[in-house]
Amino acid sequence: MAGHNKWSKVKRQKAVTDSRRSKVWAVITRDIMVAAREGGKDPDMNARLALAIQKAKGKNMPKENIERAIKRGVGEIEGQDYKECTYEGYSAQGVAIMVDALTDNTNRTVAEVRSVFSKSGGNLAKSGSVAYLFDRKGLIQIRSDAIDELELFELAADSGAEDVEEDGNIFVVVTPVEAFETVQAKISAAEVEIEESRLVRAPMTTVQKSPDQVRQTEALVAKLEDLQDVQEVFTNLEV
Repeated sequence: MAGHNKWSKVKRQKAVTDSRRSKVWAVITRDIMVAAREGGKDPDMNARLALAIQKAKGKNMPKENIERAIKRGVGEIEGQDYKECTYEGYSAQGVAIMVDALTDNTNRTVAEVRSVFSKSGGNLAKSGSVAYLFDRKGLIQIRSDAIDELELFELAADSGAEDVEEDGNIFVVVTPVEAFETVQAKISAAEVEIEESRLVRAPMTTVQKSPDQVRQTEALVAKLEDLQDVQEVFTNLEV
């Protein structure tokens, strides 16, 4: 199952995304609230919430902020109601773009996303016109010194993972969406520490563009990522 890690670019894109956002805590807070609302406030029984809490701690969010977001999510204290939305579009250079957002006002969010696309010469597309170009996958990252390679392969295969790949000192377990939480739970039950886990939209094929076109598309992506309600942005750009 091991081999060259084709997911490294997806992870690098995430790192760039986080560094650009000026309100990282606000993004994570909304994720915690939605996770708690949908799956309950116990992270041991709610893998999505456990992941959101892990991200919050990784960004040094205070414990009281995390607890307050959970309480808002389950309705113990008053808070805004957030909805998950996905927007699809193309850059002026013909690059497919998927935008995941959490918002308390869908009219505001779609207007902001459409404006960014339009001002960059791109366009917001109809639902389904871009999504078919991407696969939804789960990525689970584990330090290579946390578990024996063969043991991880067997554990991953037995729990429904699709692949295990190496990226330097990190193992990346790739899962279908439906097995994402199960695989995480199996790995955690084996007392193996998970460095990071997330759902991604991985392009099934990528497109090559000139250096200028790459810069223009990346500028559009950066503007989308800077929007308050946007959680993540994925493209099929070969970089």
